[in-house]
Amino acid sequence: MPRHSRGWCVTLTLVVLVWLASGCSSKPKTTADAKPVSGTDEQIFLGDTIEKNYDPNVIMKRGEAFFEKEEFAEAIVEYQHFLELHRSHQLAVYAQLRLAESHLRMGKSIDRDPDPIQKAIAAFEKLRKDFPGSKYEAQALQRIADCHDWLAQTHLFVGQFYYRRASYLAAAHRFDQIMKDYPDKKVAPEALYYLAMTYQELGADDWATEKLQLLAEKYPNSELAGDGRRLLAKLEKKSSPPAPTVVAKTDAPVPQNHPSTPLLATSVPSSSFTPSASPSVPNLKSSPAISLGQPFVSCRLGAWC
Repeated sequence: MPRHSRGWCVTLTLVVLVWLASGCSSKPKTTADAKPVSGTDEQIFLGDTIEKNYDPNVIMKRGEAFFEKEEFAEAIVEYQHFLELHRSHQLAVYAQLRLAESHLRMGKSIDRDPDPIQKAIAAFEKLRKDFPGSKYEAQALQRIADCHDWLAQTHLFVGQFYYRRASYLAAAHRFDQIMKDYPDKKVAPEALYYLAMTYQELGADDWATEKLQLLAEKYPNSELAGDGRRLLAKLEKKSSPPAPTVVAKTDAPVPQNHPSTPLLATSVPSSSFTPSASPSVPNLKSSPAISLGQPFVSCRLGAWC
């Protein structure tokens, strides 16, 4: 190939490379040229900036997105962040409600740690205190009642767990706590019945009787009322004194050394003591009690021994 032809090919190749390089390094499309971003909750996680960290709408959307995904720990962080920055915002009361609901949703079952339920109660109470008369107040009251039902059932579950393992003191503490804090809850009759049985196991029959009487008076229509009455009858029969034994009266005199004579009434004559002996040491050989084969008693009733 002629030399000038080779030079032309090299020049053409360089031109193509420069053109490709300029095309790749061209200015990217601006946001206006790009496709508009939708307003869904998922988009609030894109392009995070400092401004978005303080924007109330963005924070609320993040919290709602986490709540809908049942990622309640993350939702709590966002709702709390919103309340710290925008306490006077019109959505603040809603953020407080969702914060409390998130704590409540983190409670799994009555056999788990009740800490989320206790935090939910505190959050609902804070809603009523910080936003009195809000449209969510009735809902907050109902949720608080539900939370206390949950805690009462938790105490009953733990108390029965201790009772089955014969840890009666720990069981009694749980059952008694229900009667002090939740006497009007559905589990109260069952807790009272188990408290009575726990006292019976501890040997405190008087306390058990008292609790069973209270069960019959306060919860006469409960499912355990019949069992309570039967156990009460058993304890009352156990505590009643035995019937006195009737002994036939006789006019025959009782011999001095008859076995029915009280031993402490047996007198030791003065002849049973030797003059040289100590006043407290009896002469066993001359004692009539020994000579008659009766048990020896060294002291008279009321005498110094």
